[in-house]
Amino acid sequence: MKLKAIIHEAEEGGYWAEAPSIPGCATQGESMVELINNLHDAVEVCLTIDMDKIHLESRDTVMELTRMAGGGSKEQRLCQVHGGL
Repeated sequence: MKLKAIIHEAEEGGYWAEAPSIPGCATQGESMVELINNLHDAVEVCLTIDMDKIHLESRDTVMELTRMAGGGSKEQRLCQVHGGL
């Protein structure tokens, strides 16, 4: 998966970034390295859901999609299914 982020220089020093395709997903860092690490963490948190709060029927299936870095081919896309299919 590719995700675009917009990086801004903070007036007080350091940087802050936002991922416009994920509303409310933003973070900051004193250096570019810290910002990038924080941005990875922020995106993961923003896309994570608490499965304990999701009501599933007995016939529902939860699917977790993952795409390997640099991958565009179907062989590099992974799918993990939880539940009954």
